[in-house]
Amino acid sequence: MPPLDPIVPPRVQLKPHLTAKELKTHYQQAQDRIEARRWHLLHLVDQQCTIKQAAQRVGFNYDYAKEIIRRYNQEGPIGVKNRSQRGQLSPRSLLTLVQQQELQQELQKPPSEGGHWTGSKVARWIAAKTGKKVWSQRGWEYLQRLRENISSEF
Repeated sequence: MPPLDPIVPPRVQLKPHLTAKELKTHYQQAQDRIEARRWHLLHLVDQQCTIKQAAQRVGFNYDYAKEIIRRYNQEGPIGVKNRSQRGQLSPRSLLTLVQQQELQQELQKPPSEGGHWTGSKVARWIAAKTGKKVWSQRGWEYLQRLRENISSEF
C-alpha cells in the first residue's frame, strides 16, 4: 500500500486584476502600514503561499486574510484600500468649497481664541459656520487636509 500524501490545502486563486510585479510594487510603495500588509498578503498568495501561511507572515488572522482576498477578487485594487480612505466611513463634507476656502484663509492667521489651531478650534469654527454639531476629530481632519493644501501652495 503506498504511503498517504499529507492533505494539501487548495491554493486560492487571485483574479488577474494586477500582475505579480504590480502586487509587489503596491506592497513596497504603500504609504499606509496596514494597506502595505494587505498588499504583501496578496503578493504572497500570488506566489503560491496558502492563505494561512501568508496570514501568519504578515501578522493577520486567517479570517481577516480571507476577507482581504475576497475583497480584492470582487473589487480589484480598490478593495485593498482602507475603507476610511475610500470614503466609506467618513460622512459627506461638512463645508462647501467656498467655506473650505474661508477656513483655509483663517488657518493662515492665529485663531481668535489665541494659541494654535487645534481640531477642537476648527470644529468650533465649522459649527459656527454651519450650525451643526461638529466633533473635534472632524475638525482635526479638516485642519490636516487644509494644512496640506496650504503647504503645497508654497
